[in-house]
Amino acid sequence: MKEPVIELRLWRQFAAVAEELHFGRAARSLHMTQPPLTQAIAQLERLLGVRLFERTKRSVQLTAAGEALLPQVRELLARARELPAQARAAAGGELGRLRIAFVSTVGFALLPQWLRAFRAKHPQVQMELIEATGDVQVEAFARGEIDAGFMLHSPGFAPRGLQHRQVAREPLVLALPEAHPLASVARLPLAQVLAEPLVIFPRRIVPSLHDAVLGMYHAAGREPRIVQEAIQMQTIVNLVSAGLGLAWVPESVRQFQRGGVVYRQIGGKQAAGVPECETTLVWERMTPVLERFVDVVGR
Repeated sequence: MKEPVIELRLWRQFAAVAEELHFGRAARSLHMTQPPLTQAIAQLERLLGVRLFERTKRSVQLTAAGEALLPQVRELLARARELPAQARAAAGGELGRLRIAFVSTVGFALLPQWLRAFRAKHPQVQMELIEATGDVQVEAFARGEIDAGFMLHSPGFAPRGLQHRQVAREPLVLALPEAHPLASVARLPLAQVLAEPLVIFPRRIVPSLHDAVLGMYHAAGREPRIVQEAIQMQTIVNLVSAGLGLAWVPESVRQFQRGGVVYRQIGGKQAAGVPECETTLVWERMTPVLERFVDVVGR
């Protein structure tokens, strides 16, 4: 059986009578006459199929059903009073939900700072964080599952078809086992590094950066010896710690202090041949809440 749709007006009138326990005083508080109020309460009781008040010539009392309904009706009316302010807050980006996807590298330092600043300014916005690689984010945009995402790529290779803002640019550094002979060298010779076994992310994850790393090897006349692929940067660093090989990682990964791993840069003029990477905030459709977040990230 389909429940009847009851207008908020009837609940407001019920609450007034329940508060006053007198139809005349309740009518005056509602700025109406008593007969329409009496008819409204009778209509509400018919819609519900229960009596809400026991009436005599001398008194008006709530029934058990009326007593049970009153707290919930008060809560309903309070929420209704809040709706206009909430609508204005949502239109101004002060209220709502924001679903942000991010690659692991931005989570080491930058993302926590932005989240702290955003929450301090907009505490009523519900934040949902989804860790996802760039290829997964593109699919999530297509399904409407995220509002924005932080992606990693080579400079100038932000995904097409999405609005974007660059938020960081950094060089790649080398992660290598602490026990490796090259670990004691502050600035590494590129030729020796290129001869070492390589742990790298799959091309589908960050195609532009994968191609840039392999391009560095090919420019030196070398073919990389890829011994293992892994998706997450933390996993790549863990594999380096286990001695499987060396890995090129964004400089921000230095924040991930894994035992048995050191980070080094290429020294001298050869450092110019090491690729850089960008982190970009991307989105498909701007909303008031997202606009507030983009403003915080851009500062």
